Amino acid sequence: MSLPSSSHAYGIGLIAVIIGAAVGISYYQLYFIPEYNAKPHLDPKIINPGQTTNIAIVSGSSIEGNPQYFVPAKQPIQLGVSNLVVWQNNDNAAHFVTIDPKSDYKDRYSGDLDSPPIMPGKTFNFLFTQEGTVKYYCKVHAWMKGEVDIERGATTS
Repeated sequence: MSLPSSSHAYGIGLIAVIIGAAVGISYYQLYFIPEYNAKPHLDPKIINPGQTTNIAIVSGSSIEGNPQYFVPAKQPIQLGVSNLVVWQNNDNAAHFVTIDPKSDYKDRYSGDLDSPPIMPGKTFNFLFTQEGTVKYYCKVHAWMKGEVDIERGATTS
């Protein structure tokens, strides 16, 4: 007479099947549905605008009493014309360009507006691809605030 035996092989086999299914679904989404992770297709004029818009971070911006921080503080830009924005740090302290947390703007192509530290003398570029108003500030110096108003350009109408 033989006694029934218990084996962990069934549990290990079940775990292997679950892991295999997860890997298979991930592979399918990555290679057979590439649009799942793709950036939106945009007019080439929007991705490669004819002009850049320059915003200066002025010297002394790290001092709260300074009358100017981002110059210009409010900047209109046009899609397909001047929607590549370049921030130039002319101050002697590092600064950030970060979207205001109350803003509902999310660029589907370029992602969130959140720069790494912009060191003195360096620049940060961001390509805006959607209409909207973007209020931004410096994470380290919260009194430094600016705004970019993105409008439909003549070449994208």
